[in-house]
Amino acid sequence: MELADVPAILILVGIALYAVLAGADFGAPIWAITARGEVAERLKDSGHRSMAPVWEANHVWLIFVLVICWTAYPEVFGSIFSTLWIPLLLACLGIIMRAVGYVAGGVSGRPVIRYLAAVSSFLVPFALGCVIGAIVDGGVPPGNAQGDILEAWTGPVPIAIGLILVASSAYLAAVYLAADAERRGETELAVAFRGRGLAAGVVAGLMAAIGLLALHGDAERVFDGLTSGAGLVAVIASGAAGLVTLGLLWSGRFRKARFVAAIAVAAVVAGWGLAQQPMILPGLTVREAAASDEVIVGLLVAVAIGLIILVPSLALLYSLVLGGRFDPLDVASPGAAPERRELTPAGRRTLSAIWVAALVGGGMLFLSDSGVTLYLGLAIFMASLACGIVQLARSLVRA
Repeated sequence: MELADVPAILILVGIALYAVLAGADFGAPIWAITARGEVAERLKDSGHRSMAPVWEANHVWLIFVLVICWTAYPEVFGSIFSTLWIPLLLACLGIIMRAVGYVAGGVSGRPVIRYLAAVSSFLVPFALGCVIGAIVDGGVPPGNAQGDILEAWTGPVPIAIGLILVASSAYLAAVYLAADAERRGETELAVAFRGRGLAAGVVAGLMAAIGLLALHGDAERVFDGLTSGAGLVAVIASGAAGLVTLGLLWSGRFRKARFVAAIAVAAVVAGWGLAQQPMILPGLTVREAAASDEVIVGLLVAVAIGLIILVPSLALLYSLVLGGRFDPLDVASPGAAPERRELTPAGRRTLSAIWVAALVGGGMLFLSDSGVTLYLGLAIFMASLACGIVQLARSLVRA
């Protein structure tokens, strides 16, 4: 691995986090407009209550991906945005439409807002999936507006990947909302989301299989990458995680299912990255598209500094959300609060010693001359510093 590859890895990580976190938010309104029966109104409102506290935070990862792409790979950024500006514009409009649903005050008694949110929930993952599909099947040649602005993203592969992202969003939303309903002690609602999660998981799996067939016809190089080597390992891991998620849903273990479902989706993104490399656009490798080493080093330092603030902040936010600190008082159930596992004094001392050692060791490596040790030291130093801030934040919350 060379320095030019590091931003590409960060982009994949950002895409995976956006798919796992924001994807669930886009899937929630799908269940709101399809809800029927006695629990319909509660089910419609559940997505809004669960997702509203983290809606804006989830989009940090989209910005993260865009900034790294235009800084580290400016030719790639220009080629993608000049050729695929239509689906990207549709995605932007969908994000704005989804925000309107929150600003307007929820879904109860507002069918127009509810359907507006549902349209955006389909539009955003579908449009972004078409963008990924256009990159996968080679519809974006290098250069300013060199690809066809319609044909590039309307072929079988882009459409298939767009639909896969829609199904995955609905699947993640059902799994996450089932876990949230269980935490609040709303058993009937959790069971309702369990059924939807099982159905959406099966549909997403079938659509992924259809997507592989589409790749075989129009993107053979990526298909070969996904059916051999490390790409195949990622596909198998995704499939296995998906099956485990369905089993956990069936048995009612919703909290564990939430994390395994996220792994299933993240593994798909990893598989794409492994199958796509070293080519990022037709005739253009990642290393050929990369900016100078000086620009990339400056970018990585800026990213590391930003993550020192971002990671602890998001960790604190999600811990508050998952712990029920944002639940309305009328639905909060003291008996449903998750059990806190506190470290023993010996465990805290051991953890503190490891943290100090990592901080000091990473700092010493970071001060080395150059090469792998410098970047390894930077990563260890920043990771240990971020972990320390997370622990401090958690201590303040417990206090």
